[in-house]
Amino acid sequence: MSAWAFRLVVIAALVAASASGAWAAWVWQANAYKTQLSEQADDYGKQLAEKDRAHGLEREKAAAAALDHLADQQDARRALEDRLQAQAQTHWMEMEDAQQTQARLRDRLATADLRLSVLVDAGALAAPGCDGGVREAASTGGLVHGAIRAQLDPAHARRILDITDQGDRGLIALKACQAYVRELIK
Repeated sequence: MSAWAFRLVVIAALVAASASGAWAAWVWQANAYKTQLSEQADDYGKQLAEKDRAHGLEREKAAAAALDHLADQQDARRALEDRLQAQAQTHWMEMEDAQQTQARLRDRLATADLRLSVLVDAGALAAPGCDGGVREAASTGGLVHGAIRAQLDPAHARRILDITDQGDRGLIALKACQAYVRELIK
């Protein structure tokens, strides 16, 4: 073999060794890069999983707090509804009692069991300077003994009872409204 052939074989061997070394280095570097990427992906995956878990726990706590608040609000509403229901029943009973009282008064007026009368000012009946046969009115500090009374016409008495009935109902309704507002403000 000649020197050129020998050199050529040596050069070919060196080129082959260099190429195989470069190829080996490239494979090693690629594997190292893949390993590094895999480790980074695992780290990122762990970090994301931890964030997801922490976020999930936070959302669960917020949902539990919202449910507790909702339950408290529902309990307060039920208590208010119960108080308002009791108040409505009381109002209804007061109205019913007032209506029964008014009905009894109307019945007593209709049967002449009860007559409405008013005190008459004796001074207005008599002319000045003469007594006209009218009794003196009772003194301001005494009883109404001997005072002059005039009975009202039954129709007028019924109208007066109707007016007082409406007044009683208005007062009962006002009382119920005030109690309702007090309950809402609590």
